[in-house]
Amino acid sequence: MKRTRRLLVLVLLIAVALATIVAGVRRSPRLTRARGPLSQQAYIWQRNWTPSVREAVHQSAQSFSAYVPLAAEASFKSGRLEIARVEVDYDSLKQTGLPIGLALRIGPYRGPFSKSDRTADQLAQLAASVISDAKAHGLGACEIQIDFDCADSNLDGYAAWIAAIKVRAAPTPVTITALPSWLKHSSFARLARASDGYVLQVHSLERPTSADGPMTLCDPAAARRAVETAGQIGVPFRVALPTYGYVVTFDDAGRFAGLWAEGNTGTPPPGSTTRALRADPSQIAGLVGGWANDRPANLIGLIWYRLPIADDELNWRWTTLRCVMAGASPRSHLVATTTRSEPRLFEVELQNDGNADSDLPKSVTLQCPGAAIVACDAIGGFEKTTGDAGMVLTPSPALVAQRITPGGRRAIGWLRLSQDMEVHAYVASNTP
Repeated sequence: MKRTRRLLVLVLLIAVALATIVAGVRRSPRLTRARGPLSQQAYIWQRNWTPSVREAVHQSAQSFSAYVPLAAEASFKSGRLEIARVEVDYDSLKQTGLPIGLALRIGPYRGPFSKSDRTADQLAQLAASVISDAKAHGLGACEIQIDFDCADSNLDGYAAWIAAIKVRAAPTPVTITALPSWLKHSSFARLARASDGYVLQVHSLERPTSADGPMTLCDPAAARRAVETAGQIGVPFRVALPTYGYVVTFDDAGRFAGLWAEGNTGTPPPGSTTRALRADPSQIAGLVGGWANDRPANLIGLIWYRLPIADDELNWRWTTLRCVMAGASPRSHLVATTTRSEPRLFEVELQNDGNADSDLPKSVTLQCPGAAIVACDAIGGFEKTTGDAGMVLTPSPALVAQRITPGGRRAIGWLRLSQDMEVHAYVASNTP
């Protein structure tokens, strides 16, 4: 009899445990999945609203659900807060008809943190001010997005700032940007729940250790892991994906010496080595397509950093981003063409027939069977060599960061022949 009772109790305990597990699984955010296209937005991070910026805003508006321009930057020098406002062209934004978020960038700060001290009050005032500025131009902000360069150890302090900013920004939602390294801290869960949502930034550049070492702006595997972890927190979030690139410089000993971004490639110091590092469109397209098919339900959108501008050499072209947004991998297709400008005289050009930027080739070889080259030269930063094989054009080291945009052309040389014969051009790619 006692044995029967013990078995009955055991069966009941197992049943209760199974019911609890099933209920927990149903409630667990990690098992709640979604699929289908994600909303897509774009950052406008340029400080100067040039005609190229305005043109890009109007050109691409139909492809996005919102724009998020940089509205102001706050930095700390000797403990003192310094503020730089961006003269956002709200009239151009208003013409697009899109919802507008406003980004507030805050530089590193060690503390102390409080929701009621002078620093918190100044930041809250700044947030309220940029919201008011947009409203004065007839635009209500759909969010104020705080991009604070916060140390992992100060996330609870950051939450105090968010509490102060929310009071002054109300009823505008206050969101934040977040790094994957924050996700492992319980303090981030508290910060995320104190905000009205967050943007998970899965792109960054860690300081390279050597000129030959690996460098990446976005590791797809790490991005997927971060998104799965973020999905368990239970707060809606977007993912920020990169479109940009850097030129990284190393000194004559192979040590990291600096980097250039946003199209300002400058001139490398004598003896230095440079490497161009860009977001890989095919890898990013894989992320977009993968999340469209399966993702945590809390992942509600993508936001691109940053909107392509025609004169930003280190950013994707718009045709490339449009392809990646659809989850498709763009491709470059570089060809060399020779055009007869007069009898026996040929102009040599590179042309990109693809929908992704193309690196300059390793070399272009020009051959003219049955005729001799009587004169020739390289142009556009290319260098020439001649020999029995014909004429070879190679890009100079100063062109390391330059590319040919989709549909773009670049003149690289010319040659004059002893006879009016056909010229054959062969492109040797830098890609294995």
